[in-house]
Amino acid sequence: MLLEPELLENAHVRLEPLKESHREALRPLAQDEEIWALTTKRGDGVWFDPWFDMMLKGQESRTQISHAVWSRATGSYAGHTAFLQIDRDNQRVEIGWTWYGAAWRGGVTNPACKALLLDQAFSGGAERVELKTHHLNERSQAAMLKLGAIREGALRSHTRTWRGDRRDTVFFSILPEEWPGVQAGLDLRLAGA
Repeated sequence: MLLEPELLENAHVRLEPLKESHREALRPLAQDEEIWALTTKRGDGVWFDPWFDMMLKGQESRTQISHAVWSRATGSYAGHTAFLQIDRDNQRVEIGWTWYGAAWRGGVTNPACKALLLDQAFSGGAERVELKTHHLNERSQAAMLKLGAIREGALRSHTRTWRGDRRDTVFFSILPEEWPGVQAGLDLRLAGA
């Protein structure tokens, strides 16, 4: 599986491989506490720099590829998304750490980003793309189902949140044979945007 940091773009968004120069552009967007309510790590306020450093470190170790999301509609940065847990030997990758400022939620930004990431993953030889979320994050689960991902189940008491409580992690996936249908659905949604 070949996944390398590269600029990805379509008519709606541009995904720029994360660099130090994105830090101050993303900082104000990350201050929305709602983004971090159900995450394992916090990234608002004083926690932004440690979170951002963690994203850069993952990129340096080649276990992750983070992206700053640029919205073409607004001409500004909209948030962050990443390839995580890149397992080249098993041709498996997770899409995660996806968050957007309030103005970009529920619209075209997320499907546009997912179309680019999924295309890069499957074009690069992925045999499995995973997505996962907190069992209480109903908005995220609904988005994954709307995307066309298959809900596989939940791992109970899987991980700890930044607050210290335990979360059940709900797993979704898309396989190569499912990608054409998912892609067609995304193309339809983006054409109507």
